Amino acid sequence: MIYHLSLQTAGIIAGAFLILISLPGLFKPEMASVAQRFPRSRFAGVVLLTIALVWTFWLLATIEMGEFAAFRRPLLIAVPVGYVLVLRFVDEFLAVRALGILCLLAAEPLLDAAFLRYETSRLLVTVLAYLLVVAGLFWVTVPYLLRDQINWSARSVFRWRFLHAIAFIYGGVILTCAVTRY
Repeated sequence: MIYHLSLQTAGIIAGAFLILISLPGLFKPEMASVAQRFPRSRFAGVVLLTIALVWTFWLLATIEMGEFAAFRRPLLIAVPVGYVLVLRFVDEFLAVRALGILCLLAAEPLLDAAFLRYETSRLLVTVLAYLLVVAGLFWVTVPYLLRDQINWSARSVFRWRFLHAIAFIYGGVILTCAVTRY
């Protein structure tokens, strides 16, 4: 275990995050125009990539690497160098790529918390983690997909609110299970 999060803590964090992310879109459909500018936002890309750098650097510095421990120092040097190179040379969809990296990083604590638990409701957290993995892989490798997904969901107010309502309900179910079952 790297993070030492209980399933209850992971469920509370994941449920609260989904609820907080879905509330603005649910009650303010005009937020769609803000979301449509996100994929090309340089500022959001730098902020998200910096968060990913700090998280990755912390993982590399603290994780037990076993027989790969000899790679720790080169990786601790390569990650900040890669960060600088990405900021310098990757202009297209930097925010989307950084969000995809964060999705991949965020999936591991959720899976770690649900590992070897017997409650069926743990699958709510596990499914969210795998959705993050799939989305993260697509957004890092094919970043224009998030732009297309946002544009598709913002075509109508009903579609925008419906998708945010699904996220709100899913977050509420995870949060309820975290408080009552885990």
